[in-house]
Amino acid sequence: MVALDGPSGTGKTTVARKLAQRLGAGYLDTGAMYRMVTLAVLRAGVDPADPAAVAEVADRAEFGIGTSPDRPEIRLAGEDVAADIRGPEVTKAVSPVSAVPHVRELLVARQRRIIEDVVAHRGGIVVEGRDIGTVVAPDSPLKVFLTASADVRASRRSTQDTAAGRQSSVADALASVERRDHLDSTRAASPLRAADDAVHVDTSELSIDQVIVALSELASHRGILEGCNAEVAR
Repeated sequence: MVALDGPSGTGKTTVARKLAQRLGAGYLDTGAMYRMVTLAVLRAGVDPADPAAVAEVADRAEFGIGTSPDRPEIRLAGEDVAADIRGPEVTKAVSPVSAVPHVRELLVARQRRIIEDVVAHRGGIVVEGRDIGTVVAPDSPLKVFLTASADVRASRRSTQDTAAGRQSSVADALASVERRDHLDSTRAASPLRAADDAVHVDTSELSIDQVIVALSELASHRGILEGCNAEVAR
């Protein structure tokens, strides 16, 4: 298993999916799970700052997430919400929803079950998030913490938003990135931080391909590449 953590805009999602494809492993986007709960909260008309109400929505939410790196499905009550969870309303509300202890307990338990199942069937999985190496899977044989400067992350986020049809200036994106960093790193429940034994990779001046090559080599050195490929070949 590869635990891939880091703040917004470091390239986690793209790197995690491509790395999983290269390793022949499964893939899990834990951030999408928190976004799905956030979308459910917003659709229920609940205040994201009301922990008790958010917890109730989380308990009732029916959502599913795929583990194929080629086409990971994201469904809420059977509806494809892959685009909806990336909207500005969800992005603004996901931090307070993610900070609710009950939400984290609920999703961490589910994430661990998914990881166990995928590893048993595929031999390995790449999991991305903000607390994978510290909370969800602290025994992962490879923990990576992606970083990048705030300016680079803001530029990437602005480009992504524009490509998705959402207007976002670099200045707006920078404010959003810095706000999210602060909320994620200061929350009481599972704050964003690197595991003590995580490998730090600064992606500021690296291409996606360069990051994938570096992480593939790390995975190979730790026997992860062989384990995944052996399971796929069966």
